[in-house]
Amino acid sequence: MNPQAKLIFIISLMLGTTTTISSHHWVMAWAGLEINTLAILPLISKSHHPRAIEAATKYFLTQSAASALLLFSSMTNAWHTGQWDITQMTHPMSSLILTAAIAMKLGLVPFHFWYPEVLQGSPLTTGLLLSTIMKLPPITLLFMTSPSLNPTLLTTMAILSAALGGWMGLNQTQIRKILAFSSISHLGWMAIILVYNPKLTLLNFYLYTLMTAAVFLTLNSMKVLKLTTLMTAWTKAPSLNAMLLLTLLSLAGLPPLTGFLPKWLIIQELTKQDMAPAATIISLLSLLSLFFYLRLAYCTTITLPPHTTNHMKQWHINKPTNMLIAILMTMSITLLPMAPMILTII
Repeated sequence: MNPQAKLIFIISLMLGTTTTISSHHWVMAWAGLEINTLAILPLISKSHHPRAIEAATKYFLTQSAASALLLFSSMTNAWHTGQWDITQMTHPMSSLILTAAIAMKLGLVPFHFWYPEVLQGSPLTTGLLLSTIMKLPPITLLFMTSPSLNPTLLTTMAILSAALGGWMGLNQTQIRKILAFSSISHLGWMAIILVYNPKLTLLNFYLYTLMTAAVFLTLNSMKVLKLTTLMTAWTKAPSLNAMLLLTLLSLAGLPPLTGFLPKWLIIQELTKQDMAPAATIISLLSLLSLFFYLRLAYCTTITLPPHTTNHMKQWHINKPTNMLIAILMTMSITLLPMAPMILTII
């Protein structure tokens, strides 16, 4: 892709995201989301592969439907209350339609079908953008409207997302699809706490972004797309592979690592809100996604693939690891002891 064109699309992405997260008026927020959608489409379809074109088409159709629903919900609210302010979403019907629209934007169950397909058809760098920066504007809108959202609906969608994200990821061999289902499962954790403590949703999102960026950039530097190629990638960069193992376990939410922090705080907050059954269910469902993270981690560090057929060992890469990957991985693994400081910030 032409570097000037790529620069324009990246600037448009930043512009769209900034417009949405800094706006008070629904029409401005909608315009920012539209700019975002239009800017990411060429980045999804830049390889001109039929699967990439299909992914771009699916993404365009779902995001257009979600934008139309969002505009419809804000117009209905303005019609009933005379308010275009994002924080004044008081009409219950408008709140329900808005929840559906943003769930479609994010890929929450039951509007998740497009997300694994789109991620599978995109390059890893675009997949990283789709999993992180493209989720920020809808989550900000949820954060701003959280007092008027329906807690029962959000809890139901959250538990279903955690269940389907873990369940459907079990049988996958394509790493991008596994990461898509992992994202759906994490969105469930963000949605369940949204009404009770919105700041925890944002904290969860920031830490998820950190860990996912580390995983995507590592896989991109090793040029790995399938579990079978991941099995033989250990010879390329052994130290990077060992760190990838820890980052994946952090993404799974295992205790001494960063990923445990949001899960711990969310379970604690749910228990305070007398929602111990929901906390128990979502914790048990996270064991499903733990299984495929462990499988990814096993494939990452396996030094002798479990088959007798001869295969070519890949060349060891002598070039140094990207500084950004090193920083992200360190933060993905070691932020748990800093929890008291992080909690004072939020």
